[in-house]
Amino acid sequence: MLGRSLLSCGTVTIEVDTLVPAKDALRRSVWEALQDSKVARFPGAWGRIPNFTGAETAAGRARGLDAWQRAQVVKCNPDAPQLPLRRAALQDGKVVYMAVPRLRSEKCFIEIDPSLLNEAELKRAASIAGSAKYGRPVHPREMPAIDLIVTGVVAANREGARLGKGGGYSDLEYSLLAEMGKITPETPIITTAHRLQVLDEEIQMRAHDIPLDYIVTPDEVIECPPNHRRRPAGIDWRLLTRERIAQMPALAQLWREASGGQAEALQR
Repeated sequence: MLGRSLLSCGTVTIEVDTLVPAKDALRRSVWEALQDSKVARFPGAWGRIPNFTGAETAAGRARGLDAWQRAQVVKCNPDAPQLPLRRAALQDGKVVYMAVPRLRSEKCFIEIDPSLLNEAELKRAASIAGSAKYGRPVHPREMPAIDLIVTGVVAANREGARLGKGGGYSDLEYSLLAEMGKITPETPIITTAHRLQVLDEEIQMRAHDIPLDYIVTPDEVIECPPNHRRRPAGIDWRLLTRERIAQMPALAQLWREASGGQAEALQR
């Protein structure tokens, strides 16, 4: 059973996740395993989507997926272990979108178009600093349909359940783009990870959590079963306080549109 409860906060009902302690324990066990096995790369595993030895090999395997080869537009997380995938996407001529940290700008995605860059710029543009220099900020409404989503994980299992670092921003980014019609339930979601991040145990998934279609390690490609692929259809406002909504301008704009006469609540 999923653990959850509902609280009322002003004009927004908040869903409180009671699974946090169990999920935090899983995160700690993975971070510790990566550090103890000496496969965690700079900047370290703890508190992060952990970079790992073999990330480039995993990226090379991911490039062989049909979903990768078909995609022309890719949304990718900005974390270190997926840097090789971002570089590969640009080298393969794919337009890449990276979220602004914490969605803190109205134009909360960075568009990196490889057709506008030379070879040296392509290599640099895949980093966080490079994306700010060579990309352009865009509002989600300016984005085209997304063909492929690359996300980071702290842990995952072969059923496609995913565990991030706990901030919830990957799920929010997905829900925001789903709300705007930029992604569909059929948009493939992939990750690259070390084998120590692939767990045998159950990972509880809530309705707003995004599942995985493929987990690619340096050693194998794991295709997750389709019966686990229930995805959020849009933003579940019950999960967000007014304060958190107000911190993300694109989300606040959607909330004002959705709430009509209650929009002034965000200004208080």
